[in-house]
Amino acid sequence: MKFRIFLVSLFVTSYVYLLFFYFTHSNVVLVQKETCSTNSAQTSTEKVVRIIDGDTFEINGGIKVRLIGIDTPEMKNQNKTIDCFAQESKRKLETMIGGKEVVLVKDISETDKYGRLLRYVYLGNEMVNDTLVKEGYARISTFPPDVKFKDQFLADERQAREANFGLWSACK
Repeated sequence: MKFRIFLVSLFVTSYVYLLFFYFTHSNVVLVQKETCSTNSAQTSTEKVVRIIDGDTFEINGGIKVRLIGIDTPEMKNQNKTIDCFAQESKRKLETMIGGKEVVLVKDISETDKYGRLLRYVYLGNEMVNDTLVKEGYARISTFPPDVKFKDQFLADERQAREANFGLWSACK
């Protein structure tokens, strides 16, 4: 008899816990779905606290952000050396957004395989991602489904390459 009461109480407790878990987490999902449907651009304003390299930085809370659609030379490559023009790209990003409030805009993906937020970054009306490409600090590097500005980046990279801006003249 005591064993039967124990089993029933265990079952009821588990059931109540699962209901609690379901309702608390389904509310979060509903809030996220409502946010997605009402704000398709999904923007936020954040303060830049640290520049990691030419295409990655950190915002408050230790969250890393990767600029969508571009790639800058690596500060530490596989050979543990610094790629050509990596320091210049990092300095440019530092000059542009270091310590400033920026607007982060999501495309499709939330994060990359390293857990970094994937965002287009704006300082006022200027898209930082595109400026780095235009001025030769970055190459285009798009990965579906985040390809909203692919054509713009391609055109700006072509112009920077033809004008021998930045890495296009320094890294031959």
